[in-house]
Amino acid sequence: MRLSVQTDYALRTLMYLAAHKGQHSITEIARQYGISKNHLMKVAQRLAAEGFVDSVRGRSGGLLLNQPADKINVGHVVRTFEELGGFVECFNAADGGCIVTPVCGLRHVLADGVEAFLRHLDGFTLADLVGDKAQFISVWE
Repeated sequence: MRLSVQTDYALRTLMYLAAHKGQHSITEIARQYGISKNHLMKVAQRLAAEGFVDSVRGRSGGLLLNQPADKINVGHVVRTFEELGGFVECFNAADGGCIVTPVCGLRHVLADGVEAFLRHLDGFTLADLVGDKAQFISVWE
């Protein structure tokens, strides 16, 4: 299983904001991680729309967490950004492309695995991912 680029960038952005005080520009965050500013802008818009960050427009604008890092649940972020209902074709009954779906046990095994993965992520907050802020920030110095 692999998280999408959007989920990866969302988590990285939230971790950056959790470690650094105040607001930070998309340009700055993209540069620090060496990632696409254009892709990050789309992710930032979604982070703001979903209520994870506040977005301040203008020349001195930027992103900032809209709640403390210890209140942002990692499982919630992943559920928001990932389309886990389409993990395999048989998860979506409308597709119905596999002829053995009615008698196959794979769907339930995979569904249980995805649920266990998300429950595990539910045990962590953004603050847990950052840990020691000074140490986290030191990677960029």
